Amino acid sequence: MKITIRKGTNGFEAYVPKKDLEEPVTASEKPDLWGGWIELANGWRFEMPDMPAETPLPLTLDARRISTGD
Repeated sequence: MKITIRKGTNGFEAYVPKKDLEEPVTASEKPDLWGGWIELANGWRFEMPDMPAETPLPLTLDARRISTGD
């Protein structure tokens, strides 16, 4: 699923264009987001690809949704 990650004033934010959903990232497996999972405020979890920590943001990428928060 395509998602856009950006750095907001209160941390990372994710936008899912297919669902017109914008949510803050509330938890992550790794501090720099890449190579682990992230969790959005609505409970969705995405598996993030491996990328360098210094990857410039905002960035649109393919991430696999692994949980819907149910």
